[in-house]
Amino acid sequence: MASSNETSYLGLIKRNTSFRRLWMGNVISLFGDWFNTIALYSLILRLTGSEFALGAVFITKMLPWALSAPFAGLLVDRFDRRKLMIWSDLLRAVVVLGLLLVDEASEIYLVYVITTVQVVIGSVFHPAQSASIPNITSRRELVTANTIMAATWSLLLTIGAALGGFATEYLGIEAVFIIDSASYLLSAFFIYRAVIPQNTDTQRGPVRLGAVLRDILDGWNHVRVNPRIGRITLSKAMWVVAGGGLVYMLALLGEELAPGREAAAIGLLFAARGLGTGIGPIISRAIFKNRAHWPTVLGGCIALTGIGYTVVGLIDWTYLVVLPVIVAHSAGGVNWVLSSVMLQERTEDRFRGRVFSTEWLLIMSVDTLSILTASLVLEGTVLILRQVILIFAAVQLFSGLIWLFSVVPRERREEMTVDSAL
Repeated sequence: MASSNETSYLGLIKRNTSFRRLWMGNVISLFGDWFNTIALYSLILRLTGSEFALGAVFITKMLPWALSAPFAGLLVDRFDRRKLMIWSDLLRAVVVLGLLLVDEASEIYLVYVITTVQVVIGSVFHPAQSASIPNITSRRELVTANTIMAATWSLLLTIGAALGGFATEYLGIEAVFIIDSASYLLSAFFIYRAVIPQNTDTQRGPVRLGAVLRDILDGWNHVRVNPRIGRITLSKAMWVVAGGGLVYMLALLGEELAPGREAAAIGLLFAARGLGTGIGPIISRAIFKNRAHWPTVLGGCIALTGIGYTVVGLIDWTYLVVLPVIVAHSAGGVNWVLSSVMLQERTEDRFRGRVFSTEWLLIMSVDTLSILTASLVLEGTVLILRQVILIFAAVQLFSGLIWLFSVVPRERREEMTVDSAL
C-alpha cells in the first residue's frame, strides 16, 4: 500500500512544538554521548592497549541494556514516558561524572561499573522516546519524524565523533566527560517543556513482582502471537549479527590508520558511519514510498552492509576507506528507520514500550555476542584484523540473504491475504 504524502522536515519541526522539543533534547544529549564514546575508547586503548578490553567496553554498553530491557519496557508502558525520559537524563548527568575518577590502568574496572549504570538508566530513555513519537505525530508525519530522529543520530555521530576525537586530543578526556554531563541536563530541560500524551493506564499504586513479571510476559506473548510484529522486531538484530563486530572493529581500524593519533582517526571513521546512517534514511524516504516493498528493502540493506565491509577488507587502508564505510552504514540507517516505522504502525500504544524493549533486548544480546566473538578472535591472534573484517562481512551478506528468502515471502503472503479480504 502506498503511503500518503508525508509532511516536510522543516514543516514538522516548525509546526509540531512537542516533537521539536523532544528532538532538541535528543540533539543535545546525542552530541554529548558521542563526545563521551570517542573519549572512552581512547582512554581504554591508552591505558590498556588491549583489543579485549576495548571489546569489553562495547559489550558493557550492550549487555546490561539487554538484561534491563524487559523491565524498562514495562516502565515505559506503566508510567509517564515524559517523566521517565527527564529522570533518565538527570541521573545520567550525575553518573557520567564518575568517569573523571579513572586515570590509571588499575582503575579501569570503574569504567565498566559506571558505564553499566549509565546504560541501564539509558535503557528506559530510548524505548520511551520511540514509543512517544506516534503519540505526538500524525500518520503522515510519522516517517518524517523517524527520519529526522535517525538523521539527527547520524549527524550528531558524524559531528560529535569527529569533534569528540579532536576534543579528546586537545581538551583532554576529563573535559569531554564534563561536556557529556552538561548535555544531559540540557536535554532534560527541553523534554520538560514538551507535551507528550499517552494512551495507556499509567500505574499509580504499588508495583508488585507478580504483576511486573506477568506484564513482561504479556508483552513477549504479544510479540509471539503477532507474526507481523515479531518478524520486524528481528530486523535490526539481523543487522547486528555481524554488524556489531564490524562497528567494534572500526575503532581498531582507527589505530591502523593513525598510530599514536587513534582518537582523531577513530572519530573520523565513526563520523563516516554517522554520515552514512544519515544519508540512507533521507534517500529511502524519497524512493521507497510503497510500504509493501519495505520488508524487501530491509533484507537488501542488511546484505548491502556486508558488501560495503567486504570492500573495506579488500582495499588498502588509507583515509579513502571512509567511502565504503559510508555506503555500508547508509544501508544500516535505512534498515533502522523503516523497521522502526513498521513497528510503530503495527503495535498498539499499550504494548508499544514492551515491544520496543523486546527489540532492544534482541539487538543488544546479538550485538554483545558479535562483539565478544570478534574481540576474542583478535585478542587470541588467531586471525589478523583484515581477515576478521572479511569474515564478518561475509556473515553480514549471508544474514541479508536469509531475511530475503525467509521473511519476505511471508510478508508478501500476508499482504496478498489482506488485499484479497478487502
